[in-house]
Formats: sequence, structure tokens, C-alpha cells
Amino acid sequence: MKVVSRWISNLPLELIFWIGSLVAVVLLDSQGGTHLSLCPLSQLGFEWCPGCGLGRSMSLLVRGDFQASWDMHPLASLAYVVIIYRIWQLLRNLKTTHNYG
Repeated sequence: MKVVSRWISNLPLELIFWIGSLVAVVLLDSQGGTHLSLCPLSQLGFEWCPGCGLGRSMSLLVRGDFQASWDMHPLASLAYVVIIYRIWQLLRNLKTTHNYG
């Protein structure tokens, strides 16, 4: 059990999460009619949220539909920059510490 616990504690979970989120955005069907929303404001019944549409906008941006992406959420390109920068930081940290921590 200690071996499994040590192996899990050495996993770069944040890095896995961010890479997984980029993969999910690329695979997201941005033209789909309905989708599951994890947004707490949407779950509470609010119609406007500053983050809603960001994932779909990022998906449209990857596919090259720049105008539709901008119309859905203008901060999609900034989100890519922030996520890729964070992945770069985590990879650099993983490389220098050899044990992620």
C-alpha cells in the first residue's frame, strides 16, 4: 500500500489535469445543441456567467473558426496562453525537481 501511495503522491496531478483539459477542449463538439454544464451559476438558474462559453469558444478557436470563437467568448486565446504557460511551468518544475515537489 505504501508503494501505491508513494506512486500517487509523485504523480503530477495538476499537469495531468491541464493536459487533459486541452485534450477535452479539442475533442469537444462546439456545435452540439445541448451539453452538460458544470457551471454553478447555470445550475442555480442564472443565465449569464463570465466563464460560460469559454470551452466552446476555445474549441472553435482550435478548429479555425475565429469569428464564431470571438463571438462566443473573447478571452479564449488568453485562456490558451494561460493554460499552456502553466503546463510549461509544471514541466519545467518536474524536470528540475525530478519528483514533482
